[in-house]
Order: sequence, then structure tokens, then C-alpha cells
Amino acid sequence: MTTSQTILITGANRGIGLEYVRQYAQAGDTVYATVRDIASADELQSLAARHAHIHVLSLDVADVAAIRAMAKQLSEVTIDILISNAGIYPPSRLGTTDPQEWLHAFQVNTLTTYYLAEAFLTHLKGANQGKVIAMTSKMGSIADNGSGGEYIYRSTKTALNMVVKSLALDLQPFNIAVALLHPGWVRTDMGGPNGLINTETSVAGLRKVITDLSLAQSGEFIAYDGKPVPW
Repeated sequence: MTTSQTILITGANRGIGLEYVRQYAQAGDTVYATVRDIASADELQSLAARHAHIHVLSLDVADVAAIRAMAKQLSEVTIDILISNAGIYPPSRLGTTDPQEWLHAFQVNTLTTYYLAEAFLTHLKGANQGKVIAMTSKMGSIADNGSGGEYIYRSTKTALNMVVKSLALDLQPFNIAVALLHPGWVRTDMGGPNGLINTETSVAGLRKVITDLSLAQSGEFIAYDGKPVPW
């Protein structure tokens, strides 16, 4: 018999985040789904209306004070799995990168995971085996970069990878496993229409990786199909 879990997911209004909510809710888990603008999250709200154990919360992940306030709001909730999924992809190529967009992307794509883990540490400690999952990308892999460009997205994901590696070491004494997950090239608003897989396939694979994640694997960079990704 599978024991139900409590999952916190950021960026849950579309794409991979929304599919995470759908699949975990269908499995009978309790889901706290955060979005920046609840009013525009029609599909998520419709999903929540059909599942009493989906809780939709407003959160701007670029606002550290808001992250800490949400942690206080959920102070009585034990979190089994924290999925830092929210991210942005500002286009950038040589000669056209905007410095303010770059800084904002670091705030959203890199800093958020650290501050979520910090703010929800007590919630994760209460779990039998707490897990922190950061959604990254092969585009953050230095070894995999054979095409150049996309300076903003690549650099923020590479930096995220290092943040998560440190978190894995620091959280190990608390029995909290941490992983970087690459969802594959998925057909979403961010991934575009030419993606190789759909969200259902990606998230089904990601959930299996999360289920199988142990402290021995903590800090690893893993694709949705369970294969390791080069740093």
C-alpha cells in the first residue's frame, strides 16, 4: 500500500509544473501548488476544483520575503517533496543580452531553490525521507554545450547546479535527499512545439526518479529517464 505524500510545487500553472500537480493529485497525494498570479491560472484552478487535496497558493519566487512568509503560513505542514520548478527563459545571444533580465533570471532560476530549501528546512526534516528537487536543464551542462548562445538561461542553470550540489551535502545530515532533474526536451511554452516528448511522459519519468531517489544519489544530475547527465 502506497502512503500518501505532501508535495510543494512552484510554477504550477502550466507545462511541467501543472502536470506534476495533476499526476501527484491523481496518485492521492496532497499538493501545495504555487503560482505567481492565481487569477490567470485557470487550468490549475479547474484541476484544484476536482481534487480537494490540491491547495493553490500565490507566490512570486523572486521575492525571498514571500517565500519565508509562505513557510510560516505552512508551519504545521510536513513536506515530503519540495519541487523547485518555476523558471524563466529570456532569449539571449551575443550582442543582445540585457543585464537586468540576466540578473532577474538569476533570482528566479538560481536563488529560488536555495531560499525554498532554507525556508522549508523544518518542514522537510519532519518527513520520513525529505526530498528537494530542482528542475534544471542539460542547457546548464558545460560538457553538453556544443552550440553556444543562450547565455542567460545556460548560466543561471549552471549556477543552480552548483547551489544544489552544496545543498545536497549540507542537508544530508538531516536525512534530506537533493537532486537536479532534467525533464527532457518537452513540448511546453518554454520548450516549444518541436520538443521530443510531452509533459505526461516527462513527469511520469521524473516522478519515478524522485520515488527512487536516496541519500546515496543526493546531489546527482539526472534526466527524466533515470540516466545521469554530464556536468
